[in-house]
Amino acid sequence: MGIIDLRSDTVTQPTQEMREAMAGAEVGDDVYGDDPTMNRLEALAARVMGKEAALFVTSGTQGNQLGIMTHTQRGDEIIAGVQSHIVHYEAGAAARLSQVGYALVDNGDQLLYSNDVRRLVRPREIHFPRTSLLCLENALCNGTVVPLKTMKDAAETAWELGLKVHLDGARIFNAALSLGVEPGELAACADSVMFCVSKGLCAPVGSLLCGTGEFIERARQNRKVLGGGLRQAGILGAAGIIAIEKMSKRLGEDHENAKYLGKKLAEIPGIKVSEEKIQINMVFWETSIPGFNSADFVSFLAKKNIKTSEDRGGFYRMVTHNGVSRPDIDFTVSAVREYVAGL
Repeated sequence: MGIIDLRSDTVTQPTQEMREAMAGAEVGDDVYGDDPTMNRLEALAARVMGKEAALFVTSGTQGNQLGIMTHTQRGDEIIAGVQSHIVHYEAGAAARLSQVGYALVDNGDQLLYSNDVRRLVRPREIHFPRTSLLCLENALCNGTVVPLKTMKDAAETAWELGLKVHLDGARIFNAALSLGVEPGELAACADSVMFCVSKGLCAPVGSLLCGTGEFIERARQNRKVLGGGLRQAGILGAAGIIAIEKMSKRLGEDHENAKYLGKKLAEIPGIKVSEEKIQINMVFWETSIPGFNSADFVSFLAKKNIKTSEDRGGFYRMVTHNGVSRPDIDFTVSAVREYVAGL
């Protein structure tokens, strides 16, 4: 048995089909717009998300920040969840790059509702910044998904009040699968959407930013400003095409494996799993077992070729993906049991 890596679905390896497609990709210079493989990927992404155009970017963070930069002006304010990736995990980039402020929503369920938008939009008055953008997210960083109606209501309120809407859809295919809808139905709740092909979809690099043709042209120039202009990008684009067309279709296996992992962990005395919150491929759990030490636990598993992360604010996260099988999960749970038994 090789390494079992449960830290994130960002650790996925490109499939053999992807490697072969990358090796044989037809390429050009993407800055000039003549890389045929990248052009096919961007057209595919736009079609799947129901948008006019798309732009390949190197990461989800770059895609989100380009969305913000392209929708806003310096000094504006954006509305976002306090635990959202844009606010919590992107190094304050919106303030640093776009020079916008944050109006933060801090609900216990981490959802962002229509009344939050209405409450936080600033009056058009000399003392206040202009509220220009609502940032939604689905799936959320805590592994749960946002109901479609909740997204629609928030977006419609934002549009009514003259705001644009950007959707961080890093794992939008996971969210759509969990909700039983098409990804385009979630993307329809936003003017722009970013999604990753480098997480559970197994491509080695990249995300796509989608929106209107005019928006994407402006975002393309902003990508250049951020140093994101690429040359023979079709080598990466070839993997992205397979990610969308094929790897998105197998995410149900990851979701089922996550539920299985959660169920097995919950059977260990002293470990608590909120199984109802396992809605995509993430399992969060906590423990109050005396002597259970985060660093020691991670080190113990590492000696058994299992990679996992230390606790995050009292919770542990394990993520299933294409590189994690049922036997891998059984082996991991057995190792957790062994660690607990030794305390």
